[in-house]
Amino acid sequence: MITFDEATALVGRAASPLAVETVPIERAQGRVLARSVEARVDSPPCNVSAMDGYALRDADLAELPARLRVVGQSFPGDGFVGTLGKGECIRIFTGGPVPPGVDRVVIQENVERDGDIALIGQGPGEARHIRRAGSDFRAGAVLLEPGRRLDARALVAAAGADHGEIEVWRRPRLIVLGTGDELVEPGRARSTPAAIPESVSYGVAALAEAWGANTVGRRRLRDDLAAMSEAAAEAVAAADLVVVTGGASVGDKDFAKPMFGEPLDLIFSKVAIKPGKPVWLGRLGTTLVMGLPGNPTSALVTARLLLAPLLAGQTGRDPAEALRWRSARLAAALGPCGDRETFVRARREDDAAIPLGNQDSGAQHSLAAADWLIRRRAGAPAAGAGEIVEVLDF
Repeated sequence: MITFDEATALVGRAASPLAVETVPIERAQGRVLARSVEARVDSPPCNVSAMDGYALRDADLAELPARLRVVGQSFPGDGFVGTLGKGECIRIFTGGPVPPGVDRVVIQENVERDGDIALIGQGPGEARHIRRAGSDFRAGAVLLEPGRRLDARALVAAAGADHGEIEVWRRPRLIVLGTGDELVEPGRARSTPAAIPESVSYGVAALAEAWGANTVGRRRLRDDLAAMSEAAAEAVAAADLVVVTGGASVGDKDFAKPMFGEPLDLIFSKVAIKPGKPVWLGRLGTTLVMGLPGNPTSALVTARLLLAPLLAGQTGRDPAEALRWRSARLAAALGPCGDRETFVRARREDDAAIPLGNQDSGAQHSLAAADWLIRRRAGAPAAGAGEIVEVLDF
């Protein structure tokens, strides 16, 4: 059995990015850049107005009040053609090209209009309200670095740089296999004696997709080794990552590892954590296989701690991004920690961590209320309310 830090180090080494693919920008949300994004154009491409108002020359404001003749207008994409003469100005709108020779834009609130005459009664101040060509970026500038997850802000920059397609890391194909004779699909348990709704695979798949996985299959398997082995072989052939839930203990029907056969190369088989000690990771050819406990809380905690960094690495991110611990104030006392590192489910309230009352590995109600995981190191003494603890978004 290895420590949590040893397990995360092994996960990081196993989590290699997959192939690069090019996707249209409208399908790039949430993907991770494989190549830098360089600007293909200047932004803005020419001098443009930053405000609605009137574009003019400073020389025509030498004496105030000034009366200037409005000789045209400039809209975004439809600028004024020509230059301004003495005593002339143009009506201009935000984003409209600024003609040559113009020194500033006077905002419309400071201008009175009398037919084709613009009346300016007071000095416009220091602001010129002109965005200079290339003031945002120049063609060739690197706007986004590899490894950046493409959120709304990054997509604006990429599109503004004139990219219609982006090179990203391929999302790992994921198949989730839930095991257990007692499990039935949700909606059927109340009419099936001794049955339990299969809930874990839905949560695991949702968490995995939030970290970049592409779920291509989810199957519920009975505890029949021959049928499970057939399903395992099919999953390994079709996926980059297979997650098995349940069947990781030492019972007569615990087939989570045997279902993959002798070629399964185990990277680790148990981790000294609570909950989730039976979690394991292996490799079969180029496909990674992770085994999670069957209890809902144990499965989701270990998925957050070990599956999330694995997926971060497979999608081109630093696996450490998934384990950004930070400090928070403990709102209630916690007893001493045993010989396994323990992750306490907690609710967040005003940046304080409130440990949840039910820490059972099978709890589902309290699981839904958990915002954070509190990290308690093995052998840690009791912690009182007000002490600072390590927390991770759950």
